[in-house]
Amino acid sequence: MTPEPFGDRLLDAMRTRLPFCVGIDPHKHLLESWGLADDAVGLETFARTCVEALAGEVAVLKPQSAFFERHGAAGVAVLQRTIADARSAGAVVILDAKRGDIGSTAAAYADAYLERDSAMFCDAVTVSPYLGFGSVQPFIDTAHRNGAGVFVLAATSNPDGRAVQRAVGADGTTVAQQIIDQVAQVNSEFLAQRQATLGSVGVVIGATIEQGGVDVRRLRGPILAPGFGAQGATAADVAALFPLECTVVASTSRDLLSAGPARGQLTRKAIRVGSALAEHRRA
Repeated sequence: MTPEPFGDRLLDAMRTRLPFCVGIDPHKHLLESWGLADDAVGLETFARTCVEALAGEVAVLKPQSAFFERHGAAGVAVLQRTIADARSAGAVVILDAKRGDIGSTAAAYADAYLERDSAMFCDAVTVSPYLGFGSVQPFIDTAHRNGAGVFVLAATSNPDGRAVQRAVGADGTTVAQQIIDQVAQVNSEFLAQRQATLGSVGVVIGATIEQGGVDVRRLRGPILAPGFGAQGATAADVAALFPLECTVVASTSRDLLSAGPARGQLTRKAIRVGSALAEHRRA
């Protein structure tokens, strides 16, 4: 039986749950602010609290792999449990790993995160295309086969990224726009072959970039928009930046997680954030 495409599963979650993403970023200072030790035990408590408070409410959870990996094998084990528990509670899980390599190595990363029988299987993974767009093809192929998704870095909000992402080719198109256009082509071909509403390959576009910097009207896939909250982007900014017809997954982490460690406070803040985003998208 062919798995339901990721894009349609994401659409359903965005329609029936709080329509945004919370990044689970257990960095040292956040653990300490919650009164937790910067070790695998503190990490476990932090991640479990996030899942219990949020996985039943928000559409998407996005664990940042690096903050788990820094605790070694024990941290990776916590990440594995976090992914499984969040998915069991109904949340869509995007692993923020930003993997990028070529050939068999890229295929191995794809097997780790996007094969359904993998212990680390998640709904989608972030990838970097800056070894050439062909380097992400193993991720796309594996995702399509397993009903999973891929989010390709395109126009990120970090200032240093502009030198590469906004470089202009001979045809006058920026590198970021070339990536968006290639993702749009992948989605167009996929949707022509499958009965689906939304493509399963998305792009990462910072919610703090300037308006008009990229054209996503032909994307036919989701947009992951980090930078909402602590990095300065507001619900109004997110609504203004992207066309209404786009499926935009605004992402916040520090701003929301600072409401912890009480589960009830995390849940209540998530409800306020989700309501504000939904209201601005309707306006």
